[in-house]
Amino acid sequence: MKRQADGSGTADQRREQMLRAALEVIVERGYPDTRIQDVAERAGTSPALVIYYFKTKDRLLTEAIRFSEDSWYEAGMSRIAAIGTAAGRLEELVALCCQAEADDPDAPSASWLLWLDLWAQAARHPEVAGVRQEFDERWRDTIASLVTQGQEAGEFGPVDAADFAVTMSSLLDGFAIQIALEDPTVGPERAFELSMRFAASQLGFAWVPRHRIGGGEALASARPAKAPSGNGAQASRSPQ
Repeated sequence: MKRQADGSGTADQRREQMLRAALEVIVERGYPDTRIQDVAERAGTSPALVIYYFKTKDRLLTEAIRFSEDSWYEAGMSRIAAIGTAAGRLEELVALCCQAEADDPDAPSASWLLWLDLWAQAARHPEVAGVRQEFDERWRDTIASLVTQGQEAGEFGPVDAADFAVTMSSLLDGFAIQIALEDPTVGPERAFELSMRFAASQLGFAWVPRHRIGGGEALASARPAKAPSGNGAQASRSPQ
């Protein structure tokens, strides 16, 4: 879909149009095969204007993913805040992470394909690496905050929130690769359930797998149980 970025709207609106165009093109073609000219054509503007706003192709990639991330957090945190339990909020976060597409068709693509490109570029480009670290710190802080909320509410056991966040974020990142590659063995539903089993066993709350990914059913929160004082709690599960 061609967008019009020249001659109308504010500078912020033109910038957003170019970022949305960049997200579309990168998801379709991959970062290595994306040219500034491609983004300009999709946005309905000139390559010179894209370069004026973003300077380099690497900067365009990082800013496009930043835009996607900010939009994802804004929508996701709003949904999560409406859930009454910490276990339910954590379940919602994991479900949002495992979904292949954003619910809002007008939102920028949250495809994990973007992250595959970001990770690949971060290995060789310091500027991209710095942005990748910033994003990952935000992700881990979000998880750790939910764990701390659950501990304060008596829902979760006495684990180290920062350590759990590192482990959980790494687990979800690993599943994200399988989801992005459309692995037939590790689809979104299985990634979600395995992630929640792990979280429940580590945090010591009972979880009943009632979320459905892509099944058309309304999202439901987990049913937390007050965590016991010991560290050996296992999640209780029932078949779907």
